[in-house]
Amino acid sequence: MKAIVFGGTSGMGRAVARRLAERGDAVFLLANDEAELQRSAADLKARQTAAVEVGYALCDLAKPEGFAAALDAADAALGDFDTVVVTAAVFASQEALESDIELCQKLVTFDYAHTLIFCEHVRKRLLARGGGRLAVFSSVAGDRGRKPVAIYGSAKAGLSVYLEALDHKYHAAGLSVVCVKPGFVKTAMTAGLKPPPFAGEPDQVARDVVRALDKRQPVVYTPGMWRLVMFVIKLLPRFVMRKINF
Repeated sequence: MKAIVFGGTSGMGRAVARRLAERGDAVFLLANDEAELQRSAADLKARQTAAVEVGYALCDLAKPEGFAAALDAADAALGDFDTVVVTAAVFASQEALESDIELCQKLVTFDYAHTLIFCEHVRKRLLARGGGRLAVFSSVAGDRGRKPVAIYGSAKAGLSVYLEALDHKYHAAGLSVVCVKPGFVKTAMTAGLKPPPFAGEPDQVARDVVRALDKRQPVVYTPGMWRLVMFVIKLLPRFVMRKINF
């Protein structure tokens, strides 16, 4: 693969980038912190099986006007990318979002609207060259309206629907879309929150995502236990959902 990882300097994105580099895939990093990009690129270069440069470019979810230039830089470095993994996102607790309307606007704009716009840039480029792979991190929070993640979950629900529609519309044209639905994963984003018994680790998520890319699997729950958990949650009647705090 010749892969872009947007958000590849931290958490699950870093783990995915490392796993790709370790097996010999070409990797290009996008993030909004140049110092972190430099450190992460050096780390990936040391992990790759071949002596190749690892490229990077600044790209910020807050600035969609810069998406095209970042993808141009990736194309120039990789000789036309064929895979894109999007992990960049914003997270905040329901309590914080309800108390801060500006934070609420930022989260739903970045996690839905700006992520969708980035994916549209990617979609057009991949289809123009005959297809490719696009893996985007949504969340199990988008599978059902739940009290603890009402706002964050709504943004991820919209993103999941968009990704499913892309798969339906462009699969025959060669575009493989992977909607990644992580459950609780121990990262800086979830620091301070009480993890459930089956909380995941970034390396575990990265393994599942790379496998899904290889298999062109349209939806992947990770850790895998979340597929069963959300299957049950989606079956619960509304009067039960009103009573529980899950």
